[in-house]
Amino acid sequence: VIKKPLLPVCALFASSVSQGPDLGDVCARGSCYPATGDLLIGRAHRLTASSTCGLSGPERFCIVSHLQETQKCFECDSRENYNKNHLNSHNIENVVTTFTPDRLVTWWQSENGVENVTIQLDLEAEFHFTHLIMTFKTFRPAAMVIERSMDNGNTWEVYRYFAYDCATSFPGVSRGPLTKVDDIICDGRYSDIEPSTQGEVIFRVLDPAFEIADPYSTRIQNLLKITNLRVRMERLHTMGDNLLDSREQLKEKYYYALYDMVVRGNCFCYGHASKCAPTDWSEGDAEGMVHGKCVCNHFTTGLNCEKCQDFYQDLPWRPARGRNTNACKRCECNQHASTCHFDMAMYLASRNISGGVCDDCQHNTMGQHCELCKPFYYQHPERDIRDPEICEQCDCDPRGSLHGGVCDAVTDVPKGQIAGQCHCKPNVEGERCSECRQGYYGLSQSEQGCQQCTCSPLGTIPGGRPCDTETGNCFCKRFVTGRNCEQCLPQHWGLSNDMDGCRPCDCDKGGAIDNNCSALTGHCVCKEHIFGRRCDQVESGFYFISLDHYTYEAEEARFGPGVTVVPRTPPVNREPTWTGIGFAKVPEGEKMEFSIDNTPKSMEYELLIRYEPQIMLFYVNLCFLWQIYFTLVSMCIVNMILFLADLCVFFGRYVSLPWPVCFDRGQNYTVELSLVRTVPFALQMVLMPRVNSLDLFSGSQFDLDMFERYRCLEHSRSVVKARTTDICRDYVFSLSAVLHQGTMECVCDPTGSYSSICDPDGGQCQCRTNVMGRSCNSCSPGYFLLGPSGCKSCECDPQGAEHPFCHESTGQCTCVPGAYGRQCAHCLPSHWGFPHCQPCQCNGHTELCHPHTGECQGCKGHTTGHNCERCERGYFGDALLGTGGQCRPCLCPEGPGSRRQFAEGCFQDLRSQKISCVCSPGYRGSRCDECAPGFYGNPNVPGGRCQPCQCNGNIDTLDPEACDSRTGTCRKCLYHTQGTACQYCKRGYYGDARLQSCRRCMCNEIGTASHGCLDGECVCDGATGQCPCRPGVVGQNCDQCASEMWNFESGDGCQFCQCHPVHSYGSSCNLLSGQCSCKPGFGGRTCDECRELFWGNPEIKCHACDCDPRGIASEQCNKMTGDCVCVEGVAGRRCDTCGRGYTGEFPNCEPCHQCFSSWNIVVSELTNHTQYLLQLVDNIKVSGVTAPYKVTIDSLEKSVSELTTILEHDPISEPLTHTKLLLQDATYVQTNTHTHTHTHTWPPDDAQKLDQTIKDLQEQVELVKNSDIRGATDSITKYYQHSIMAEVKANRSTDGPGSTVQQSAGLRQTTEDILKHSKENFEKRLEQNAQKMNEFASQLEALNLSKLSDEVSIHIQWVKKSIWQPPIVQEVPLKQITMINNVFYDDFCFMCVCLDGTNPNTIDALANEVLKIRLPVSSSELKSLTSDIRESVSGLTRVEDVLSQSADHIARAQNLLRSAKEASEHATDIKNQADQVKEALEESERAQSAVSNVTQQTKTVIESTNAQLTSVSVLDYRIQRKGHNVIVFALNVMCVCVYVCFCAELERSYAVNQKILEEKSQDLEVLENEAQELLQEISQKVSVYSTCA
Repeated sequence: VIKKPLLPVCALFASSVSQGPDLGDVCARGSCYPATGDLLIGRAHRLTASSTCGLSGPERFCIVSHLQETQKCFECDSRENYNKNHLNSHNIENVVTTFTPDRLVTWWQSENGVENVTIQLDLEAEFHFTHLIMTFKTFRPAAMVIERSMDNGNTWEVYRYFAYDCATSFPGVSRGPLTKVDDIICDGRYSDIEPSTQGEVIFRVLDPAFEIADPYSTRIQNLLKITNLRVRMERLHTMGDNLLDSREQLKEKYYYALYDMVVRGNCFCYGHASKCAPTDWSEGDAEGMVHGKCVCNHFTTGLNCEKCQDFYQDLPWRPARGRNTNACKRCECNQHASTCHFDMAMYLASRNISGGVCDDCQHNTMGQHCELCKPFYYQHPERDIRDPEICEQCDCDPRGSLHGGVCDAVTDVPKGQIAGQCHCKPNVEGERCSECRQGYYGLSQSEQGCQQCTCSPLGTIPGGRPCDTETGNCFCKRFVTGRNCEQCLPQHWGLSNDMDGCRPCDCDKGGAIDNNCSALTGHCVCKEHIFGRRCDQVESGFYFISLDHYTYEAEEARFGPGVTVVPRTPPVNREPTWTGIGFAKVPEGEKMEFSIDNTPKSMEYELLIRYEPQIMLFYVNLCFLWQIYFTLVSMCIVNMILFLADLCVFFGRYVSLPWPVCFDRGQNYTVELSLVRTVPFALQMVLMPRVNSLDLFSGSQFDLDMFERYRCLEHSRSVVKARTTDICRDYVFSLSAVLHQGTMECVCDPTGSYSSICDPDGGQCQCRTNVMGRSCNSCSPGYFLLGPSGCKSCECDPQGAEHPFCHESTGQCTCVPGAYGRQCAHCLPSHWGFPHCQPCQCNGHTELCHPHTGECQGCKGHTTGHNCERCERGYFGDALLGTGGQCRPCLCPEGPGSRRQFAEGCFQDLRSQKISCVCSPGYRGSRCDECAPGFYGNPNVPGGRCQPCQCNGNIDTLDPEACDSRTGTCRKCLYHTQGTACQYCKRGYYGDARLQSCRRCMCNEIGTASHGCLDGECVCDGATGQCPCRPGVVGQNCDQCASEMWNFESGDGCQFCQCHPVHSYGSSCNLLSGQCSCKPGFGGRTCDECRELFWGNPEIKCHACDCDPRGIASEQCNKMTGDCVCVEGVAGRRCDTCGRGYTGEFPNCEPCHQCFSSWNIVVSELTNHTQYLLQLVDNIKVSGVTAPYKVTIDSLEKSVSELTTILEHDPISEPLTHTKLLLQDATYVQTNTHTHTHTHTWPPDDAQKLDQTIKDLQEQVELVKNSDIRGATDSITKYYQHSIMAEVKANRSTDGPGSTVQQSAGLRQTTEDILKHSKENFEKRLEQNAQKMNEFASQLEALNLSKLSDEVSIHIQWVKKSIWQPPIVQEVPLKQITMINNVFYDDFCFMCVCLDGTNPNTIDALANEVLKIRLPVSSSELKSLTSDIRESVSGLTRVEDVLSQSADHIARAQNLLRSAKEASEHATDIKNQADQVKEALEESERAQSAVSNVTQQTKTVIESTNAQLTSVSVLDYRIQRKGHNVIVFALNVMCVCVYVCFCAELERSYAVNQKILEEKSQDLEVLENEAQELLQEISQKVSVYSTCA
């Protein structure tokens, strides 16, 4: 932000205006502003007030400040304006400044007692308002608001609140300070009751304290702009008498009166005018009047230049800002219009270039700048835009052109526009839009112009016209028909862009019902459970068969006993060459019968036998004999029942009949097969359909040729099939659909398959693990128990089973002799050593042993071992003796199975037969009943155990004292560890104690904080070893400075280098010296000075030191001034001349005579005073006589006002002086009343009245003292010191070993103990005291106190008379006041001793603290001070009032002192009467010793709190009242004690006294709490007072 002078914006504007030679040039260079003046001049008729005195008739008013004058009240008659004949008129027009000598003669005045008064200025135009100055004749308002309006009074906004008490007058309004220039706050500076006249209220719109970054901003301009200004005065300052008296006469002195009012501002022209003219000449043209109509420049107009001139609307109107005039711009209409207007939308659309819109364009033009031709006209390309004939009419055929014949207005090549070019309808073309486009016909008047050909583009032949231009008939493709070529021929579909237009349906001959399909989608009509466009896919859960689908396994056929089934497990790495579970081994001459009952269609089939020869030779000679039996006559066989065939083959793995066999659907057939030569493994018989006999191929030789060419049939003959081609798959699908009239449903076993969905190609289900078959309904060979997880492996033992196959249901393998179990993998029970089994050898202790190793299992009789040959752990004996107690338990100490067995075993000495235990780890002793070293616990109790000591490995486990044997507490921690579990590192060590890694802290004592190293031992973080570093020190050991810091050796931490960011090479410096690395030409530690032996500003230039070496003390001169450092007696900038006070020729300078020093002091003082007077004279010449003292006067008046308010509203010395006088009087009375004890008694009521009188006198003295500035300042300073001491005492009374609170608690406990052990003595003393009290009571009844009461009453009346009728002023010596204080002090001490046994020394100490508070000066010193003040400020104004007031205070103080002296003398007479009380109460004092102990504690707390409260009573009136209450409470307690003395309170029983003691203890606790709260408040107030001071 660029700093600007803190002046009002308008002043800045006016300043800039005055710089130019003429106004025209000023406005041409940028913004210009009219001069600033008083807006009230010439506008008195626009100024109104809601209340004015004397408008309806003469009205009486009084002036408060004229109470000392002869005439105090005057008359106001404002029915006519003020003139020499009507001097009592006080209309609002009088506040307009006239600068006449009698300025203070005229003023405006409101009606008496009216508080809500408004003064309003209504301006005729907008103005800039800068500040307001109001000078009041009476008190300034106690509450006032300044408001402004920018819309001629429709809405109002607050400028500033002014109030004496902002919180009460304007609650919720901030009291500041201002944070930004437009904050709304409540100001209390201009609302005080002082001064009573000529008080000013000054308001500046732009506070000079703020820097205005942009004075031309809208926010600042709006803040200054006004059309109306209103001042609302809402509360009057009064003297308080109107609160008790409502007479109208009291209102005559309370009203608002205003000498003058200045509203500074200028004509608001938004920077477009440098002067203003009257808005209406009827307003007049008074001298100095600020007119309201701007003389506008920059092509602006209006009352405030708030708009642009006519035809200057091309840019939006804006205020001028700085050097930018923001002048209005002339509209550009190309000489086709004479008026225009501004359009913001057009302006924004043009990117803020042009917003002027021409009105009523001529010559057939239009547009924002009349730059376009109207519709049906176009711009001639060869004519100027300003030519009246620029636009010519279009020549377009209206039938074929758009919009009735509108053409392009201008030529725009990028947009494809040519002037005069016609725009044709969509279906029309040609220069004049008179021809139809290609693909259209029938030119007409329709909206499109021509009708479009309705030919389908997919079915129409491309190229040329799509239809006949006359009829509209389309030209269709090969397989397309219809007038519009939109339909396919029958058995065709999919009209598209293909050459032929449509495609054949091509429905699958087996899957589709016929060859017809949907013309749109091509979908054929499919058979059941078949889908797809061509019907060539099966639904989920269905499948189509393969050609070898009808297979009959040989192992499932009927055969004789010579045929055996040979199962085989599936191979792992290749496809099996068989199907089913294996083979049927058919010897030569054996027969096999296959049953056929599931032929799908009556037709011819091919019979095929698959086999596998036993001997793998080059060829195999096999002969088969076929016999087929038919159960009944069918359509295939009419006369033959038996069909025979004899066939021999020499190689291969399958053989088929050379001719087909016809099978009928739904009939049963039996095929008998006999092998004549060579024994093969028969696999299966396959029934394959003869494809030639199906309609699928009989009608299409092409399909049959394709089927045979791709050898689709050969792929189905062998078991191991090659990958089928897609062509074969499609043909097989069609064959399957023809055979079954659709598809076949999947038959998947729910247990053996993963789902019910099978492979659509062949119907194979997804079998689970080790499951086989098309339907997944059987286990594979070598597996059994079909279940949800598949089949389990047989796992037949190869040594114990005959083969790897097992029963399909039970899984039982076929075992060899001697084997046992399902898998044939075990020996019989009580045997082992499979497969060579033998009996178990276990010495009769068990019958079971391990099946492989023979190790005995389940040994009994507490035996164990491979053959049960030894005793178990915890037992001893001979296990080979057989059954019957040979193994006995070891009692260590209670035996196995018990909760107290701590041995692994035991042994018996063969000679001594003694049993010895082998203890477990952690135990010791002959019976293992003790814990070993390194273990702890109590094994002698049930459940007790010895556990390892948890010392984290930090003890010697062989040392019996390393840890406690009972608790486990670690005692002798090793490796620098400590703790109950040695879990911590010792002090001064760090690391992980659990890992034995504690290392000593290596802290550097210089860099370590003071609390980190004590007595040479440093402490670091126990985990990381980080030492507590001083500020700026880093490193684990605090042994180095942080980056960019130095001075490690200082012992106070490291300091920042603070290297100059520009003049140094870096931010780091030398670690020892702190010297930064300076660039050439710079020096100093931080490189912010010139280099050595140079001086000056391094940012500008450095100069070499030019010093005379003969007179310098240092070669380096002053870095800032260049002055050399001279030795004593030498002076001069270069140290080349003798100094003042020395004589001789340089360098031989000698001191002058010793008288020079005395004269030099006198001359210096005269010189300084002369310079001060010269400066004062210069200031007076510039600003007048009172100007140099204005700040001083204002400061003094403000200070006096504040001090007066404080003294009037906060009687700070009341409890202090009361206590002081009371103690002094008590002392005096005590001293002089020993001889009158038996003749008079103390009058409590009269004494209290006398104390109150003396307190009032002392209060007046204190107010006089504090009325003086120096006295008040001295009191404040003294009280502040007392408050600090009180805070220390308060802290001591609550904290520390000897505090009052702790002493009270200890004393309370001691008292309880004493009372508990002294009951009998107390009762004896009680009886004795009772007797004495009866005697004293009889004596007291005989005393006559009437005379004493009369004397005291007379004394009190005399004191009251002295207070209200002060005598002649006399100066009373302070010694007499001190004597009076001593008298009251003695009496008060006597009374305290009498009442509660208080030690007089304690009271004396308190009194001394109070007596230390004294007046700062005597009366003579006050007179001298008054004289000095009168001489010093004789040239000031309003000082006489201050001096007069001070004189009155001094006289009043003297009268009060004299009254106090007389009262003291009169009080002397009373002390003789009070002496008689002492002897009467001495015995009561001794009788009350027990009770006084408790009372003494209470009094101690009360006196301590009272002294502290008295010391800081200046802080807050509320605390003062609390302190007063504490004093009153103390007096009440003492009065209660007196009452106890006179009423035989000691006659109560011990129980009653005990109860009272308990209640006092509770009260004491309450008082202690209250004292704590008071001390806390005192501390807070001390802090506040310290801040204020």
